[in-house]
Amino acid sequence: MKTEYSVGKVLIKPNLILAPMAGVTDSSFRKLIKRRGGVGLIVTEFISVEGLTRNNLRTHRMMYFEEEERPISIQFFGHNEDRMAAAAEIAEAAGADIVDVNCGCPARKVVSSGGGASLLRDLPKMERILRAMRKVIKIPLTLKYRMGWDEKSINAIEVAKLAEACGVEQLVLHGRTRVQGYSGQADWDIVARVKQAVKIPVVGSGDVRTPEQAIQRMKETEVDGVMIGRGAMANPWIFRQTWEMMQGLTPYQPTIEDKRLFLKDYFDVMLQEMPTEKAAIGKVKQLCAQFSHGLPGGAQFRERVFHSQSVSELLGQIDEYFSRQVYEGAA
Repeated sequence: MKTEYSVGKVLIKPNLILAPMAGVTDSSFRKLIKRRGGVGLIVTEFISVEGLTRNNLRTHRMMYFEEEERPISIQFFGHNEDRMAAAAEIAEAAGADIVDVNCGCPARKVVSSGGGASLLRDLPKMERILRAMRKVIKIPLTLKYRMGWDEKSINAIEVAKLAEACGVEQLVLHGRTRVQGYSGQADWDIVARVKQAVKIPVVGSGDVRTPEQAIQRMKETEVDGVMIGRGAMANPWIFRQTWEMMQGLTPYQPTIEDKRLFLKDYFDVMLQEMPTEKAAIGKVKQLCAQFSHGLPGGAQFRERVFHSQSVSELLGQIDEYFSRQVYEGAA
């Protein structure tokens, strides 16, 4: 089982990657995850090349990152090869280590505009985009995609070979179709078949919620790495734990206080960086929803969080919930 690999000249060690998640993986969240250890590569939220190349200020802000986040990959979505190429040049000039192309987002808004998973149904356009981007940058170009549009059009291996021929240096495959969205189970068998079909690094993605699952997937499929998204929202220590298990160590077990402080640290950062308190509250509610899955009384906690209307009320719910966990654990 591998513990590291390279994308061009970029070393990915450990071979554990934080997935791009719209509205979640901004610089603040990425840093909080990175500081807990075990992350070998970070990918930004996907960024619209239309907004970026038309000088939309908010879109440009999404490219912001700090040195401690390296190595970092900036991910783009779009349908126009000229704008995709221009965005890649902007990312390289901004200091990105890797540029990634999103060919997997199932969101209707993205698909209807010709980006994301819609490219799985238009491989000639995908090829034009990849060749145009590869031509203008020197840093690695990578691709994240799904195994097909639907069950009747699985083309993961065809896409992999096309991408490799275009100069793509890493593939990340999510083992679902666009039609599936996030329902059902990710198919890691197709990930294994893609790994065998190409020479470039292949990373698997989908339904990795525990360190044990991450290690099992790597052993079963012989992939170069594993990408984790929602599992990191629920457990920010999953990368550290997985890395420690890969080295034969006993994985770190965060305390109740660790979990409370993570949410409070995130809240503090959001209050500083979001334009309004309401926006900060919304971001924290989103994280609380994932963070509390599997915890005792999590459903009731999520309900109380959802109905919180102010900073003090939401902080009070967080403190009360985790204080109760400490008390009941001691009892």
